[in-house]
Parts: sequence; C-alpha cells; structure tokens
Amino acid sequence: EPRSPWCCLAWTLVIGTMNSLVFLLNLLLMFVIFTVVLLPTIVVVYFGFQCHSQVLHSSARYCKSILDDNSSSALIILGFVIMSPLLVVAMAIYCSLARRLRLLMCFQPYSLALYKGGRWCRRGEGAPCCARGCNTQLKAWV
Repeated sequence: EPRSPWCCLAWTLVIGTMNSLVFLLNLLLMFVIFTVVLLPTIVVVYFGFQCHSQVLHSSARYCKSILDDNSSSALIILGFVIMSPLLVVAMAIYCSLARRLRLLMCFQPYSLALYKGGRWCRRGEGAPCCARGCNTQLKAWV
C-alpha cells in the first residue's frame, strides 16, 4: 500500500540518512585499511623526498650521514615500486572485510519509502545492520 506524501518524504530522509551513514562507514574502513597497508610506502617516499637536495634537503643528521641524493632517489623509486602490490593487498583486505561484514548489503532501496510493509534489509548470518525474518536468498556477491 502506498504511503502518504509526507510519510514518504520522512521515510526517504530516514533511508537517505541511513545509506549515508553506511557509506561513511565504508569510506572510513577503506581509509583505515589503506593507511595501515600503505604506511611502508608513505614512510619510504617521505624520507626519500625529505633528504633529496633537489626537493626539501632537510638538515637532519640521518640525511647528512646516511642518505645522499642517490640513496634518496632510490628510496623514492622503491616507494613507488612497492605501492602497486600494496594497493592490491589493501583492496583485497577491504573487499574481504566488507564481504565478511556484509557492509554492501546494508544499503536500503528507496522503494521502502514509497510502500508500507517493506522489509528493512536482506538478512545474512551475522550481518550487523539486518533485522530478523528477511529474505536469505539475496547476496551481494555470488
């Protein structure tokens, strides 16, 4: 049965807010995973740029005694070379975690705002956002 216009607008706002929160949760999870996995690359490239005389040329002791321009260039190149495999690892970890937590199934369709009696979610075992009694046949991944 269709909802009234005001009720439909209220439910649209509720569903939009819920979907926005789920999106922000996914974005935060992705940011944390990528930051942790790419930390070696970030550190290596940072020290390479910090100690190179053509870029920042820091006056730190390790830049003068350990790293010269050639070793700084090597650090920069090494950092960008190891970035590609680490990006793949970070994406695999995020996808695995999102699949295990069923985060992509927490998004709700806007058709719930139009009609009364719709279910709030697609239930899966252990899904944090789902209610009881929903359809178990729907999956985000096959």
